[in-house]
Amino acid sequence: MLKPLCRMAPLAVLMTAIVLLYGCASSGPTIRADANPTTDFTRYRTFGYFDPLATDKGEYASILTTRLKQATRRELESRGYIYTESNPDLLVNFYANTREKQYVSSAPTPSPYFGYRAGYYDPWAGWGVTYGTPDVQTYYRTEGTLTIDLVDAVQKQLAWQGSASGTITDEVRDNIGAAVDGAVTQIFARYPHTAGR
Repeated sequence: MLKPLCRMAPLAVLMTAIVLLYGCASSGPTIRADANPTTDFTRYRTFGYFDPLATDKGEYASILTTRLKQATRRELESRGYIYTESNPDLLVNFYANTREKQYVSSAPTPSPYFGYRAGYYDPWAGWGVTYGTPDVQTYYRTEGTLTIDLVDAVQKQLAWQGSASGTITDEVRDNIGAAVDGAVTQIFARYPHTAGR
């Protein structure tokens, strides 16, 4: 059973947010992306990271940050971008959050009865089902979102943003690395640009 979010350590909350992105329902996370319509992506050839990143805590880089940097660097370099710490064209930032969401469902309660089918064909005794008062159930799911921002370092303006969101499940809690890789890969599948193009 999940602990209440208010009792979880900040790092644990961020890690949990990532877990959902690769381990949610069979349909996978919901991926969204948007670009600034005034941005000329042909101008970008290099990238770096915000310091500190939104997923960092205090004066140190979280494990989540380290994994996200590795995954995004792989994706951007595969598109021809060059990593640099000196005046990059694009700055990358990450956001991760979770929230509890309440769901209510109702279903009729089945009630058995014993009856006869006389008149239609040879009568025989059998069981049937009628439905009575609906059974109402309330349950909670933890939903999370990971967002990746690409910011124009000169203009200080958001150029592109991609996100993945879904319901946290238990299947991949012990495999955070794969969860991060899968989420970042799916987000960047919506990024249509390559360096200088």
